[in-house]
Amino acid sequence: MATESFGFQAEISQLLDLIINTFYSNKEIFLREVISNCSDAIDKIRYASLTDPSVLETEKDLYIRITPDKENKVLSIRDTGVGMTKADLVNNLGTIAKSGTKGFMEALSSGADISMIGQFGVGFYSTYLVAERVQVISKHNDDEQYIWESSAGGTFTITPDTDGEPIGRGTEIRLYLKDDQTEYLEEKKIKEIVKKHSEFISYPIQLAVTKEVEKEVEDDEEELKDEKEESKIEEVEDDDNKPKEKKTKKVKETETTNEELNKTKPIWTRNPQDINAEEYGAFYKSLTNDWEEHLAVKHFSVEGQLEFKAILYIPKRAPFDLFETKKKRNNIKLYVRRVFIMDDCEDLIPEYLNFVKGIVDSEDLPLNISRETLQQNKILKVIRKNIVKKCMDLFTEISEDKDNFNKFYESFGKNLKLGIHEDAQNRSKLAEFLRFFSTKSLEEQTSLKDYITRMPEVQKSIYYLTGESLAAVRDSPFLEVLKKKGFEVLLLVDPIDEYAVTQLKEFEGKKLICVSKEGLELEETDDEKKAREEEAAQFNDLCQTIKEALGDKVEKVVVSNRITDSPCVLVTGQFGWSSNMERIMKAQALRDSSMSSYMASKKTLELNPSNAIIKELKRKVAEDKADKSVRDLTFLLFETALLTSGFSLDDPTSFAKRINRMISLGLDVDEEDEESAPAEESSAPPPLEAVSTSAMEEID
Repeated sequence: MATESFGFQAEISQLLDLIINTFYSNKEIFLREVISNCSDAIDKIRYASLTDPSVLETEKDLYIRITPDKENKVLSIRDTGVGMTKADLVNNLGTIAKSGTKGFMEALSSGADISMIGQFGVGFYSTYLVAERVQVISKHNDDEQYIWESSAGGTFTITPDTDGEPIGRGTEIRLYLKDDQTEYLEEKKIKEIVKKHSEFISYPIQLAVTKEVEKEVEDDEEELKDEKEESKIEEVEDDDNKPKEKKTKKVKETETTNEELNKTKPIWTRNPQDINAEEYGAFYKSLTNDWEEHLAVKHFSVEGQLEFKAILYIPKRAPFDLFETKKKRNNIKLYVRRVFIMDDCEDLIPEYLNFVKGIVDSEDLPLNISRETLQQNKILKVIRKNIVKKCMDLFTEISEDKDNFNKFYESFGKNLKLGIHEDAQNRSKLAEFLRFFSTKSLEEQTSLKDYITRMPEVQKSIYYLTGESLAAVRDSPFLEVLKKKGFEVLLLVDPIDEYAVTQLKEFEGKKLICVSKEGLELEETDDEKKAREEEAAQFNDLCQTIKEALGDKVEKVVVSNRITDSPCVLVTGQFGWSSNMERIMKAQALRDSSMSSYMASKKTLELNPSNAIIKELKRKVAEDKADKSVRDLTFLLFETALLTSGFSLDDPTSFAKRINRMISLGLDVDEEDEESAPAEESSAPPPLEAVSTSAMEEID
């Protein structure tokens, strides 16, 4: 039978023109497409063998073999699948356009990725990205062996293969590579592509590897030489019975072996009950290249309307670049029917869970979906929802073991807090995993649930205080009354804590209240309330005088219900920044300074009516409102309150001068140059006047 020539269907010709004449950077996807097709062909013969085992007799082993031939620049990919009859070759490879051909060209023209090609069922033609000529040798059980060949010039030929080596059953694709694409014949490159895209194909993918080996062979020349020499020498010894050792020499030979590239089996397809911890550990290490064991693993499958299987791992420690903005957004690899699609799909898992590693293998997603189509894909939203839910279950499992949870929280606590800020849907669930120090738990962090169990009956809210460090907030004046009442206060010392709790607002029906902001309502009896109001009325004059002295540095001056020992504290407005947030914002290198002007909260100075200093100031104001020492001491009290309330001083120098002057007065030291010192600028408070030393000491 002679060679027959056929013309490509018009749309396929257009597609080939497009593939050949356009520059694409990720040409390597051709190998993924060919291997996927091989796998499908083997699937078909395997399914057929379930009802008729005799179909496998022509070739019992099911495998895919890649053979690079550097000399002739040919890459062969062979499978032992179902094979194609002559009619299949004519129809499938050229004359009948797949429904997707046109769709794919439209997608390409609208900017889609070439890697989508398989989604439209025309993945075979991607071979022309790297090959100038393609041969397909195929043998089906019901037909002879044929060769399909084309250089994509609008026609292809089909010839009966009578001279070639019989392949038994299956298909061999020979790619005659373009001169600039010979890198795909390199062993390293092939291994890299197979590991990336096709590592978990169900059938063994073999690579024909050629190696030079040294072999020992008998050296005949040396033997002859030795025999001649021995004949000249008369043998004295009778011991001739010893077998003579044969001389050998080493020669180099080339040896071709088939190396299996996909030895890591897709364990997610197996039943979780059949997999032991070592297997999960080995799979984790091969997936992530981590040198440590994982902390926890979740293996699950979802069935019903949507089918997918997944394995999620939590590492033991956070990578150093966990919050790098330029790094990969997540570590979940997406597979479709065990073929790798991508590992940077942002829609698969929220950003705050970027430390979770694992794989998702979907049965429903179209193969080779591009990033564009992924964004609109409803299936992905369902997968994402399931992954987040399973992550929450995994965290719950970890929290049952205290030591493991401490390790986990130390590494990924910031991620959970970020989740509370970003993920409104799972906020209440994430809040269960939060841990903070508190006034009753300074050594060990406590959960919000444990906090609630320790709350006295009269306490209605959860109280917290934010600050720079545990040492800074542990003895804060804001805690005085709460400690006295026996109310526990959470101490939030991580910069991200404040972002999280302002979003959280409440937990299990109990409001979270910041004790350094105004509007702190403590549970009190009617008599206590009445007594407090009467006391506040007595201090009206002092409050007014202090407000006049401080001007717009404070919004108002009031009598406090939150301090028992300190003379005064500065509280911020309920909806602005707290002192801690103001400190964090000032530290931002790229901050927007205009934001500070309206977010920086107005400060309220709260006075402690039972403090001796405040009582003495009240007496002084009652005697003489214009007393200059009152004004001076007011500034000193304001600046110390700034420090104890977590703010920074605008003018530390004048504060230091005032303290030094107080020390001088306390020690009865006269500064000679005090009188001659130039007057301070009008904006700064006046220096300590020459008030009577005894009065200053009395207040001190």
